Amino acid sequence: MSKNQNKLVELTGVELIKDRSNYLRGTIVEGLADETTGALGADDQTVIKFHGTYQQQDRDLDKERKRQKLEPLYSFLIRIRVPGGHATAQQWVGLDDIANELGDSTLKLTTRQAFELHGITKWVLKRTMQRINDVLMDSIAACGDVNRNVMCSANPHESPVHAEVLEHSKLVSAHLTPRTTAYQEIWLNNELQNAEPVQDHEPIYGKHYLPRKFKIAFGIPPRNDADLFANDLGFIAIVADGKLVGYNVAVGGGMGMTFGNGNTYPRLSNVIGYIPKEKVVEVAEKVVLIQRDNGNRTDRKISRFKYTVDRIGLEWIKLELNRQLGWDIEPARPFRFDSNGDRYGWYKGTNNKWYLSLFIEGGKLIDKENYPVKTALRKVAEQLKGGFLLTGNQNVVIEADSEADKELVDQILAQYGVKHAGDYTALRLNSIACVALPLCSLAFADAERYLPSLLDKLDVVIKRLGLQDDPILIRMTGCPNGCARPFLGEIGLVGRAPGRYNIYLGAGFDGNRLNKLYKEMATEAEILEILTSLFEDYAKNKLDGERFGDFTIRAGYVVATTEGKDFHQNIGEPKKINFQI
Repeated sequence: MSKNQNKLVELTGVELIKDRSNYLRGTIVEGLADETTGALGADDQTVIKFHGTYQQQDRDLDKERKRQKLEPLYSFLIRIRVPGGHATAQQWVGLDDIANELGDSTLKLTTRQAFELHGITKWVLKRTMQRINDVLMDSIAACGDVNRNVMCSANPHESPVHAEVLEHSKLVSAHLTPRTTAYQEIWLNNELQNAEPVQDHEPIYGKHYLPRKFKIAFGIPPRNDADLFANDLGFIAIVADGKLVGYNVAVGGGMGMTFGNGNTYPRLSNVIGYIPKEKVVEVAEKVVLIQRDNGNRTDRKISRFKYTVDRIGLEWIKLELNRQLGWDIEPARPFRFDSNGDRYGWYKGTNNKWYLSLFIEGGKLIDKENYPVKTALRKVAEQLKGGFLLTGNQNVVIEADSEADKELVDQILAQYGVKHAGDYTALRLNSIACVALPLCSLAFADAERYLPSLLDKLDVVIKRLGLQDDPILIRMTGCPNGCARPFLGEIGLVGRAPGRYNIYLGAGFDGNRLNKLYKEMATEAEILEILTSLFEDYAKNKLDGERFGDFTIRAGYVVATTEGKDFHQNIGEPKKINFQI
């Protein structure tokens, strides 16, 4: 029972490219063989995203290369799926080798618990894909109009059910992986390790896949470190007597919007009910099918599931889900999230293993002068039997099987001078940033390479005011597409132009309230002036236990955003900054 009004509309744009791609083949093979350019054709740049890779160019060099009559310096990003964020030590070493030998040596940890390789040229793209396969990983469906990398709360030290929830996230990921053989044919010469051959038939996605990308996350209360409500579909673990019994289901979240288009907005998902744990894969499939058949395929700016939910209605979505399942989901069960940051330091897990959460600024693992953190983590991976967990906040959790392994990790990290959480302010520990300039084609401004220097200046203020241990969520992106979930930052900084950012305030610390626009097109001087004054007011007038985002609303700096559709409403003139303390 579909409410889609677009089924008879003539295919255009990306929908037409998907239609004639022959299940994601396009002319990628021919493009890879073309030695006259480091780029792929326009249509293949769309198709190749479904294989987990984006074509990029170094925008810093565009003018000079144009002056020299050279084409842009093209390269490719490869996003490697890590369902639930769990990778083995052997996989870590293998990816480190690939980054060093075929990429720009960087390992990027994403906000969706995936790895990214950067600086891969077209000439080694296929070889890189094969090397990724050699470590029993892949990049299929890490991008494109399909279900992306499935996230899972990275808190095995806190929850006895983490292993089971992690396994469910992997099952959902496997079930929703495209069935086309194009990936194996193009990159692996029809050889895929540990997998049975499949036929060109997409029982879930169909020939045209989804109207837009789809994101799923699993959360384990009380920590919302996967930012579950920012996802199209969320499963909230419900635990009774220490055992996982089922999940609350949340639908309709998403971060991206378009500047100047009031029809686009970030939205948090709504909890619609509870399901037994053994039904999780079935429910995930049916929700995806609802979006497949009802999502907007004529305007990609409003094609995400969040717009489908608002257009058709939450109640219809729930009724249609029940109809497709053949049974009714139950009323939602009580739960509580209290934060969406990571818990740093060593903790002993309920499985008697030890877990160390390390802060990785901007998720960028690279050896810097006097700080060889990438080499240090490789040494850890080479000597440990335990694995690694990537977090939704771009950090990494090291798993040590024993006290002896724990001591070994400490020795290696100390040898390479790796910093622990106590070396940073809580503001920095709760910061995330997207890649942005110079590589992202969508970016208007810097993020990953700029936020650390901005935090250096804000740290001076924070320490002066005695707020160095107060966790404040700060997130920066180079555009409003929302890869670093800026609209869930108590402070959100979204690039509008080089050196200028929109300032958003007032998100909830538990990830259950969006922020609101406070200032447009702010320069660094204005950002520092505004945030300094806000921090001064907060330090002087906050209530006991009051979070910064809550304070900015109570103090009248912004009005609370109650739902996505009012994100652009009630902005008005911001409260004047009080410079007196």
